[in-house]
Amino acid sequence: MRLQLSATAGTSAMGEMPTTQEFHLPLAQIIQSPIDCTLRYLDYSGDYARLGLEYRGSAPFEDITSCELVPPSREPAPVNAPWCVTLLSPDASLAQLQQLLRFFAEHNWPVTAVDTLAQRRERTVLRFQLGAELEFAAAKHACLQQAQKLGADLVLQPGSSQRVPALAGFDMDSTLIDAEVIDELAKITGIGDQVAAITEAAMRGELDFRASFRKRMALLKGFSEQRLAEIATRLPLKAGAEELLRALRALGCKTAILSGGFTFFANYLQRERLPVDFIHANQLEFADGALTGGVIEPIVDGMRKRELLQQMADELGLGLERVIAVGDGANDIPMLNLGALGIAIHPKPKVRLEAPQSIDSFGLDAALYLFGLNDRQIERLI
Repeated sequence: MRLQLSATAGTSAMGEMPTTQEFHLPLAQIIQSPIDCTLRYLDYSGDYARLGLEYRGSAPFEDITSCELVPPSREPAPVNAPWCVTLLSPDASLAQLQQLLRFFAEHNWPVTAVDTLAQRRERTVLRFQLGAELEFAAAKHACLQQAQKLGADLVLQPGSSQRVPALAGFDMDSTLIDAEVIDELAKITGIGDQVAAITEAAMRGELDFRASFRKRMALLKGFSEQRLAEIATRLPLKAGAEELLRALRALGCKTAILSGGFTFFANYLQRERLPVDFIHANQLEFADGALTGGVIEPIVDGMRKRELLQQMADELGLGLERVIAVGDGANDIPMLNLGALGIAIHPKPKVRLEAPQSIDSFGLDAALYLFGLNDRQIERLI
């Protein structure tokens, strides 16, 4: 039986108006439609899936029970599967979903449940629970390759990590803020290209961070403390940074900046812009109101970040299964591989390959979906 109860149907001078409809069908049957259209949501927890679609012309499925589009209203189902894969798409389509279901089938990863965590026009997030035995590194790389084909993010994580962390460590430059502070200082002094090239090589993992840091600081000798304060007020936040940190604070999660940048700027962010609990970064050395070009030990490099995050977890009495890290550069890789999740945000190619999880298509707030939250829950938090 097929009930034609479309939420929006008709024609206009601009052409045929879209039809929005929900289809009830077995999950395996979704891949059989030859018609592509916009994916609105997918809900699956038993024999039949609830598939919300928006299309023009012929229906994607004939002789399938359908009804008016009624997006799922419940909170996400409990995670009982050993693994979860989250699709984060800026332009979700039925064809994209079909490709993903075929990908799971080819790898013998049975889908046991699906939840729609976000269903905006510009952001669709689906969480798939997989009842599969898999080897994480190989499966992660397979997901990265499939994500490129889909034009979306595909994030693999243990099912047990789909919960709110108790401690989250964040890189600062190009993670919480949309800039590399040391590069911004260099631009003002007229050596921007020279310093930026060193920074980029270090973030790609081509240069030792400590050596590159000393070299860049030496080039900044004489920069005034007054100018530093002016720059701090102009640093742009990364998209979603404030939302993520506000949500984590509301959920009782402690947060820390673990940065190869400077306490001068991290302290400003904590004081004026972001709810952060702890700060560990490099100290600037001044003499007569200007940078000396020297460095103050210990330099916060990649291994130091990992050590500090482990130390904070120990002091808070937390197991590493309650700890996550977020970063973007090669010097973040050690801490990204420490806890339950290591989320690379808009990462460099090397980091995308070596980080456990990565998000390219959206801002920092998209990390909240990896904790098992949907948009309705997130809105209540922030």
